[in-house]
Amino acid sequence: MIGSLIVFAISLLIGALGIYVGAKVIVDVEDYTYAIVTALVGAVVWAVVGFFFGWIPLLGPALVLLSYLAVVNWRYPGGWVQAAGITLLAWISVLVVLYILAFLGVTDFEAVGVPGT
Repeated sequence: MIGSLIVFAISLLIGALGIYVGAKVIVDVEDYTYAIVTALVGAVVWAVVGFFFGWIPLLGPALVLLSYLAVVNWRYPGGWVQAAGITLLAWISVLVVLYILAFLGVTDFEAVGVPGT
């Protein structure tokens, strides 16, 4: 149980780092704590919407992604385009960090709070 919580916390911090980078570049917001909360809320929304609708072919994954984008759009200034940009940069940033950590043998290739990683 403790090990799972540690993995969750580290994954959440890595996911939040991606959101922080995306928000810094796209909307010039520098608040890592805000990014952590966004990653946590985004992960919960992703899981809930995925549980109820993720099984629907094509529509389910689109609804899950749209719900995640809605969280980012709600939490950061700008509109849907900026939310998509933040999410895309978050995803790329997390991939880079996870690749480096996996290459060094520190962690597996996954993070909480950024979809698809």
